[in-house]
Amino acid sequence: MSKRLFLLAPLFALAGCGLQPMYAGGGNGQVASALANVSVAAIEGQSGWLVRNALVDRLGAGAKGGDARYRLDIRLDDRVEGLGQLSNDTITRERRTLRARYQLVDTQSGDVVLDATAGSDAGFDVVNSEYAVIAAEQTALENLSQEVADQIVTRVAVRLREAR
Repeated sequence: MSKRLFLLAPLFALAGCGLQPMYAGGGNGQVASALANVSVAAIEGQSGWLVRNALVDRLGAGAKGGDARYRLDIRLDDRVEGLGQLSNDTITRERRTLRARYQLVDTQSGDVVLDATAGSDAGFDVVNSEYAVIAAEQTALENLSQEVADQIVTRVAVRLREAR
């Protein structure tokens, strides 16, 4: 009996802590409905196109456009820089960094509800094949776009949950 009580004690403590699942209710839940009311403004460049598509996928109906309650404005900074260097000044490793400054704007009042940043970086080797280096840069950008979009959606979901 005491063994069972010992095993159940953490569950009772967790139940009283006030934690609630963010996506309770699935696609019809409070957070999912709020995210569906977020439109994503166009973002410049290839990295912008990738980030915007990732955001629209994650927001559900976030591509609604004009009738959305919120608008997400994003500015990206995409950089590739050399890291490793041989004695003959040949670059052997590069790092791609993708940073986003974003604002969640209430379209009814024009107020900025959230002003934040997100970002990530990835490293890759520079090899003799130019094709392989270009493919590595592109793969890094695609992965970084997904990661930055995940960070943005998580932060927006938390903010919209707090607002309700």
